Amino acid sequence: MSPEFLLTAIVVILLPGTGVLYTLAYGLGRGWRASVLAAFGCTLGILPHIGASIAGLAALLHTSAMAFQVVKYLGVAYLLYMAWSILREGGALQVSERTAAISPGKIVVNGLLLNVLNPKLSLFFLAFLPQFVPATAANATASMLMLAAVFMLLTFVVFVGYGAFASATRRYVISRPGVMRWLRRGFAGAFGLLGLRLALAER
Repeated sequence: MSPEFLLTAIVVILLPGTGVLYTLAYGLGRGWRASVLAAFGCTLGILPHIGASIAGLAALLHTSAMAFQVVKYLGVAYLLYMAWSILREGGALQVSERTAAISPGKIVVNGLLLNVLNPKLSLFFLAFLPQFVPATAANATASMLMLAAVFMLLTFVVFVGYGAFASATRRYVISRPGVMRWLRRGFAGAFGLLGLRLALAER
């Protein structure tokens, strides 16, 4: 495995996107344990895209306008739903001493869906992984699977780090309701903008 792959993967993972925002929201709203579940869900959401890329299904999204548009607008709708869920009382970014109960499974599934419903991820892995498969590799598929596993591990570790940072600031935020209001609006706006960017995305 090349140092170039590790460096590129870390840079890509560190860039703020839906998974980072989702993990930060749960770290702030419900603490470190919830942020770990969010990070786990977002990491699981990468699996279908990796499988699609290796199986060649990502090429279908690239060549079929209908398939791409269907997945894309499902993703847009889900991002807008996440924006709304953050704005409403009791949503993901509810920061107080007593937060409404939410099941661990729901946190994981929501994180998974955020990534699953983004067709750009399949195209990203289709373009990204093959670049780092050695020309001399005896089994290109096995090499891609190994690279994908490392990418997912790095994703989980980085996201847990983001969640730990967010949960560490939770006490500060709880004591300042005004900060919380602006954070809630900021996170909702960010999800809305990501939804708009996905809506305008081309294959």
